Amino acid sequence: MKFGTKVIHAGIEPDPSTGAIMTPIFQTSTFVQEAPGKHKGFQYARTANPTRQALENNLAALENGAAGICFSSGLAALDAILKLLSPGDQVISTNDLYGGSFRLMNQVFKKFGVDFKFIDLQNVNDITKYITNKTKMIWIETPTNPMLSIVDIKAVAESVSGNNILICVDNTFATPYLQNPLDLGADLVLHSATKYLGGHSDVIHGAVVTKTRELADQLYFIQNAAGAIPGPQDCFLVLRGIKTLHIRVQRACENAYKIALFLKNHPKISKVYYPGLEDHPNHNVASNQMRMFGGMLSFDLVENTFDAAKRVLRNTHYFSLAESLGGVESLIGHPATMTHGSIPKEERLKVGLTDSLIRVSVGIEDVDDLMNDLNASLG
Repeated sequence: MKFGTKVIHAGIEPDPSTGAIMTPIFQTSTFVQEAPGKHKGFQYARTANPTRQALENNLAALENGAAGICFSSGLAALDAILKLLSPGDQVISTNDLYGGSFRLMNQVFKKFGVDFKFIDLQNVNDITKYITNKTKMIWIETPTNPMLSIVDIKAVAESVSGNNILICVDNTFATPYLQNPLDLGADLVLHSATKYLGGHSDVIHGAVVTKTRELADQLYFIQNAAGAIPGPQDCFLVLRGIKTLHIRVQRACENAYKIALFLKNHPKISKVYYPGLEDHPNHNVASNQMRMFGGMLSFDLVENTFDAAKRVLRNTHYFSLAESLGGVESLIGHPATMTHGSIPKEERLKVGLTDSLIRVSVGIEDVDDLMNDLNASLG
């Protein structure tokens, strides 16, 4: 089954009681049992819900995994993954990652005795220098947020093979349409389904797909025990969004590439960060592990100040100033004060995240309108 068919059919069956072609929203907290311990696979909706189960099966198919596990947000999904660890364990993470992920690691789990090392995972040969007998997990974002760096998933997995280290990949930016980390050696894939999977900026949701049933069972236990589950309405919305994932992401990629070329040649832009550009330092890696280069890009201004960024941000029309990404509409943001505000400035600057850096989530509007909008805002 090819991807465009998977998004519509994988894990989805017509409702057996009515024939409804769309998965019903099972808005219930509990399920009637025929006798103690005798039920139809569902007992209590925190533990399992038919709408959620359909989505979990669909996600597993999209990522070529053993199982999918859904959560109330992307950060709730990351929280569950980190709960696989014990005090004293070490996580090696990319030093360019979503601010919310950094905050959860550095300000929450660090207090419970988990050690985090934030390094440049683009330099695969350097990873082994940080490996100890306490290293239990490597956390990868690729493309990274917001610098659009590319990490070679297969090379990282091969570099630590045999060390009993979990390879976890945040695949939110790429989506399973562009990249399948489990096929490249990862053990766990995370999605903030709020973004491209939902696709319409109307739901908060998270998901993990595992390579093995053993990992899935551990995460199902955490899902049920901690209770950070999504409601059936949220699962229904993500299921609906996934049906057009391939069409939306392809259009966003096509638009983003044209906009990246346009910005690269603009006199007021000093740097464009987009893996589809041939001068991107890891363009070849992206070409090998991704099918297209995504709908996200960032750029820096020649006038390298926050005031310059503010002038651009307040003068766009089709690019709305807002958090998040991956919807059908184009969004523009200022990472230093928005998505990455929780990261200390000195850490941000180490990866090039300046006060004038602007991040855009390119939507599916007409690309000429989008380029004209950016051109007008740049003055």
